[in-house]
Amino acid sequence: MSRKKAVAAEFARYLRTETVGGTVLLAATAIALIWANSPLSPAYFGLRDLHAGPLTVGEWATDGLLAIFFFVAGLELKRELVVGELSEFKAAILPVVAAIGGMIVPALIALSIGWGQPGIEKAWAIPVATDIAFALGVLALTASGLPSSLRVFLLSLAVVDDLGAIVVIAILFTAHFNLLAAGAVVLLLALYWFLQHKRVTSVWLYVPIALATWWFMHESGIHATIAGVALALLTRVKRDPYEQEAPAVRLEHRLQPWSAGVAVPVFALFAAGVPVGAEALGRLFADKIAIGVIVGLVVGKVIGIVGASALAVWFKAAVWPSGAGPRDIFAVAVLGGVGFTVSLLIADLSLDQPETAKAAVLIASMISSLLAAVLLIRRSRAHGTMSG
Repeated sequence: MSRKKAVAAEFARYLRTETVGGTVLLAATAIALIWANSPLSPAYFGLRDLHAGPLTVGEWATDGLLAIFFFVAGLELKRELVVGELSEFKAAILPVVAAIGGMIVPALIALSIGWGQPGIEKAWAIPVATDIAFALGVLALTASGLPSSLRVFLLSLAVVDDLGAIVVIAILFTAHFNLLAAGAVVLLLALYWFLQHKRVTSVWLYVPIALATWWFMHESGIHATIAGVALALLTRVKRDPYEQEAPAVRLEHRLQPWSAGVAVPVFALFAAGVPVGAEALGRLFADKIAIGVIVGLVVGKVIGIVGASALAVWFKAAVWPSGAGPRDIFAVAVLGGVGFTVSLLIADLSLDQPETAKAAVLIASMISSLLAAVLLIRRSRAHGTMSG
């Protein structure tokens, strides 16, 4: 192996380390916040809103690059469902039930606090979502001593949560639904599954199919990142005897550095630029919708996730993740209050003047991140003491 290839391989291995990915993500978020609230903010918003082909730079980051992250997350989820922690039904059902509880309770809280305010008929959906990328980034930085089953739980919960939020967006906000484009998505996904079934390995077939699936998903009116999850769930995860790795494992290994080192940080750079000046903060605590968003994310997520999980286990429909218990789930549930991307998107779609609600999403996400970090570090130490 040449020196250049060796350096590239080592850098890729470095980026696969989740702590590094989380650090890069948080650094990009900090840069975005500082840039968007500095005298150079016109340059930030000008770049974000600059059209590059059919989409703006910000849309390419949110809809395009984030689809790579969703694909990698979907590959891991599929692997866990088939051969990993979630291969047993009672283990797999817990994050699904938790995600549903974590959607319903925040929505009810936001609706009750914001009742009667203009826009609340759609803005109740703002605190519904958990941001996968940010939640996993915080978990990676703070929970090195916790069982890996908790990461799988959070990943599964966040994927189900975001899928649910996308369904809400489709019902409440889809102004148009292109049936022909949706039909093309179905045909392309069927072709992808057929090629996987026939053990076809040509990248020259799969890359055009993936790009076309993403584009037609976008054109159909459905959030384009769903294409990443759909393709991942159709990827084969069991290797044949003649294979060193299954396709899902091979793809995850190759794409993880691009996801952690490029896709997620660039997405964060253009998603996190929310104005949080004194004027915005002053309006925040006089706005009932904004208060409902904060309480829904910080408090409602915890009540919904922990309550639904406890009920599922109590009724023996589910089991706690292996090696983990209610206190660990509570810490992860606090992390569920990191709304960010999809929450910001719903704020944009539901309100004529979304700045205050977007600031509320940002503040709630920061509060949830900090509280979860403290709890996760404590739980990591507790698990380290128990194992010692």
